[in-house]
Amino acid sequence: MIKRNLLVMGLAVLLSACGFQLRGTGTNDLTIKELDVSARDAYGDTVTQLRQVLESSGVHVYTGATYKLFLANEKDTQRNLSYASAGRASDIELATELTFEVRGRDQLPLMGDKIVVQKIVSHDGNNLVGSDSETIQVRKEIRRELVQRVMLRLQMLTPEKLATLQQAADNKAKADADALKAAQEYEDNTPKQSPVEVPVE
Repeated sequence: MIKRNLLVMGLAVLLSACGFQLRGTGTNDLTIKELDVSARDAYGDTVTQLRQVLESSGVHVYTGATYKLFLANEKDTQRNLSYASAGRASDIELATELTFEVRGRDQLPLMGDKIVVQKIVSHDGNNLVGSDSETIQVRKEIRRELVQRVMLRLQMLTPEKLATLQQAADNKAKADADALKAAQEYEDNTPKQSPVEVPVE
């Protein structure tokens, strides 16, 4: 029994050292300690759940933080994979596509990504209430998985990585501004052609 317990404990330590974590247990290790989180749908379920998970992971979520996570677009879709014959259920694919970006100083975009989560449900025309209930439950599971995947992306953003991305964004913004200024100066210094005067008969 002692050997068995030691084996289980050793395996748990090994898995935790590898970064393994059971779904819904523990906390996500984030090096980001503060974040501004917003979305087009400001009161949507996804952004609300994401704020809760971030805060439970020790991240201070507030308006005005240096780095900002913006959920730009979230789209739910469904399509039939098979059509039911008499007495049979049809398969439906439910999917949600989430596009988000991380912004830095001056609202400059640092990185962006798109996550798609898909799940298949059976729709029974003879049991509409049960099928609708299952669809609602699967949509909730999809949303939880979306939040988990966003958290995984955020785990890869260290302060050093963010600083590098910010520097690259600053350089690009400066280059774009310099190019625009040069184009404007060229246009201002280019002699304008006088309109051709048409003689009056």
